[in-house]
Formats: sequence, C-alpha cells, structure tokens
Amino acid sequence: MSRLTDTLRAAVAKGDRAFIPFLPAGYPDLVTSERALVAMADAGADAVEIGVPYADSLADGPVVQGAYHQALARGATLEATLALVRRLSSAGFPPIVLMVAYNVIFRVGLERFSAMAREAGAAAILPPDLPVEESCGLAGALAAHELDGIRLVAPTTTAARLGSVLQGATGFVYYISRKGVTGVRQALAPDLEAGVTQLRAATPLPVAVGFGISTPAQASAVGRIADAVIIGSALLQALEGGVEPCAALASELQTALRGLGPLAPPPSP
Repeated sequence: MSRLTDTLRAAVAKGDRAFIPFLPAGYPDLVTSERALVAMADAGADAVEIGVPYADSLADGPVVQGAYHQALARGATLEATLALVRRLSSAGFPPIVLMVAYNVIFRVGLERFSAMAREAGAAAILPPDLPVEESCGLAGALAAHELDGIRLVAPTTTAARLGSVLQGATGFVYYISRKGVTGVRQALAPDLEAGVTQLRAATPLPVAVGFGISTPAQASAVGRIADAVIIGSALLQALEGGVEPCAALASELQTALRGLGPLAPPPSP
C-alpha cells in the first residue's frame, strides 16, 4: 500500500475526510507559492496537489489557466517545480501529487521523468491529458519508481469504460464533480452523489472529488460521500490577496472536513 493511500484512509478511519488543496507551482511567483504551500500543510492538509505550469492546460478554467500563465512568465519551469517539491518533501511535507501534462512527461522521457519526480520526493503523478488506452508505458515507469498513478473519472464515464480506467490505478481515484472546466461554483452538481457512489462501489481505492468545490459547506457535503476533497480555484482566488487569506480559507476547509463520522460503505456492485 502506498503512503498516499494510507494517509487518506487514516483520515477516514478517524471520522475525518482528507483535505487536498491544489496550487500551481510558481504562482504568483516561486517564493510566494512555496510560502502558500507550506501554509496549506500548516492548515492541516492531508496531501497536496501541485500543478506543473503548462501553457495549454486541459480542463482548467480561467483562474487556473491564468495562474499557470503567470507562473510560466515568472520562471516556474519543470526544474524549478521539482526543486520546490524537493525542498518541501525533505521538510516532512504531506504526500505530494504532481499534476503534470503528459506532453511534459513525454518530452523528458517516461523513465527519466519518473526518476526525477521520485528523487524530488513526489508521491504520485496525475497526467490529466493522458487517455487510459495510452497509459501503459507511463504506468510501468511510475510503478518502477514507486510512484502512484492517479486516474480521472468523469460524470460522463460509462460503466463499460469505468473498468478500463480503474485498471492499474493507484493512490486514489479522482472523481470530476461536474461536466466542464475547473472553477468556483455556487452549487454542487445534482448527480454528484450518484456518481461518487457508483465509483466507490467499483474500486477499493479512496475516492477524491474535485472541480468546482469552493466553500466549507460544499466541502463538508462532499465529505459525507467521498474519502477526500480537492480544492483549487477558490484557494487561488484567495491567494490573490496574499498568503494569509489563502491560509485562512484552507483552515476553514480543513475544519469542515473533520469530525464527519464514519463513511458509509458503498453498495455491493
């Protein structure tokens, strides 16, 4: 079992749900993003998702896209991102999930990238633009370097395709809460509970839900049906005002995911 999986399961075993903030490396600059990530850990994050800035990010709304473009303009290269991960992991940071476009991985080379990520201290890799049909090579490279490979499941994923997506998944499974791109939303999708319940019945891995979860109340509602909650755009908007507002929101989100009680077992498939 991986450290990432164990961490998420430990949170649920205590009656909590895992809090996973997402922030791009280098936004609004490399120094401030490191401070913000440390603040996320101090606020009680169970794991942290760090985005490797990429000019053509897939499925991201204007908040994340804008953050990526600014980070790139201020020197957030892959090398700078891995150096950031190395500093954080060497200081006893929670498990780090790198969200990175497959184009970046492919350019570096699957084995070399996996070795670099492992050496830096990452726990898992999430390539959002890699179809499962093309993932065998990367899955093998990640496994060879003891890195989890996170798979995405969408509300539009059919039951027939779900088995293929889950085959070889490790760490946790990322359920996209709604159709469309990332970004702050006023309400949760009406079919969210049904989708999460179906996924939990199909995999023994923890299920983390992201996309559009913006407030402590929304986080708590999602925590009643899933193992973990991923929040990004709302934290990025708070970060526009500085690290302190971002840290304050992270603390509120973490508190909303504590003390929720046992997670009901999924129905038998």
